[in-house]
Amino acid sequence: MKKWIVIPLLVVLVISALLVKVYFSSVQPVRAAEKKAVSVAKDHIQFSEIDDFHIYNGNETVSVIEGKNKQGDKVIVWIPDKSKKVFTKKAADGITKEDAIQKLLQEKQPKKIISVRLGMEKNIPLWEIYYRSENNLINYYYVHFETGEWLKKIENL
Repeated sequence: MKKWIVIPLLVVLVISALLVKVYFSSVQPVRAAEKKAVSVAKDHIQFSEIDDFHIYNGNETVSVIEGKNKQGDKVIVWIPDKSKKVFTKKAADGITKEDAIQKLLQEKQPKKIISVRLGMEKNIPLWEIYYRSENNLINYYYVHFETGEWLKKIENL
């Protein structure tokens, strides 16, 4: 009778261990990219804290770091992989995430906004809004970070 309890328990433990290993293996490249981007950014700006890091994949891959500088100002750093040129802006110098969403809502009626994140294309900082339309198709809407102007749309994928 004990075998019927021990065997399923062992199977669950082995599967759990494998899932944990797969998770840490998949997160490791992103952690390495974050560490590399932060070290490059530290040559240009002194962070007091880092709030967010993500990788934007557009025309080229760009690492984006959001945080606060020593003066307490919110700052954003874009590091394109190819050029390694570092672009730094205060968050106050551009539009907010909410402003970018409002720009989308002025033109479109999305069924669901899936994500809104910072990116860069052709050295232009931007907000990428990924959403689903009423007919459940995937759409992308790009808004210029500094001016709030529409840059481009990719619709009905």
